Amino acid sequence: MALDEFDRIATYFAPLSAGHAGAFGLRDDAAVVDVSAGQQLVVTTDALVENVHYLPDDPPLDIACKALRCNLSDLAAMGATPRGFTFAMALSSIRDITENDGRISSFSNGLRRDIEKWDCPLIGGDSVTSPGPEMLSVTAFGELPIGTALRRNGAQPGDRIFVSGSIGDAALGLRLRRDDVGHGLSQQAAAFLIKRFHLPQPRVALGGGLRGVASACLDISDGLLQDLRHICAASGVGANIHMAALPVSAAARSALKDAMMTEIGLLSGGDDYELLFTAPASAVGAVTAAGAAANTKITDIGEITEEPTVQVLDQNHKAVEITSWGYRHA
Repeated sequence: MALDEFDRIATYFAPLSAGHAGAFGLRDDAAVVDVSAGQQLVVTTDALVENVHYLPDDPPLDIACKALRCNLSDLAAMGATPRGFTFAMALSSIRDITENDGRISSFSNGLRRDIEKWDCPLIGGDSVTSPGPEMLSVTAFGELPIGTALRRNGAQPGDRIFVSGSIGDAALGLRLRRDDVGHGLSQQAAAFLIKRFHLPQPRVALGGGLRGVASACLDISDGLLQDLRHICAASGVGANIHMAALPVSAAARSALKDAMMTEIGLLSGGDDYELLFTAPASAVGAVTAAGAAANTKITDIGEITEEPTVQVLDQNHKAVEITSWGYRHA
């Protein structure tokens, strides 16, 4: 016999709220969130829609993890420490009850794993059905010291541009999942790229370490170039990116050789969820220290300019034609 809404909550989701007393075991209509003295609350919401942000046959456990991690990445981009989240799901009525119950179980297992990893308990949510595609939405809450939030609008001419991790892996992983490509890749390389698409790594520790160091910061969701333009527009500046400096994984380099994507494609591909940030040249040492403390690779990829244009330069310092800037929501 299928569980009803309240049984589902009690069975699958109430145990995930055990780390937050104000969640009241998910038995009330809302949660109570305390903010520590001298701290500000940071709130972010992201939604994932089936066939837009993930494919119907992607592992449900990974889908739920990605829904949470996208929001943790937003908190990281502002330098916040995660404190809790709400989770709402609209299950597709096209699927039968048994399949949806199985998905709920997988969702809760994925969330449990990440709740433990990032110490970010579930504090509320909702569960409904929809005649359309499935949708998951997470609202995450974090804290940071008053007045220390990392913003997009602080980049200054002469600042260096940095990025964490590697670029373009997730876009390649999506291509492998969606299209008949990648025949020249090893099984190991293909698995690495697909995992990067399914399971982003929110740079929470790095974000906290960049408070007071970075002049501007965001996480890369729509593609490095598109998101860099957001920083430049908010700050009233431009930027030069050096193609030769880009951090590209060994698997992505193999994909470039296999002609799966161009280097500009790596720069404009979305879903990296790496931190893109700027800092004065005098703060390079502090940036390096923050990366080491977070055990995260940091790469200097360019500089902020007065001229309000974003350029990609080749090894001869010539501007490269940008055929795609990244993803734009309709």
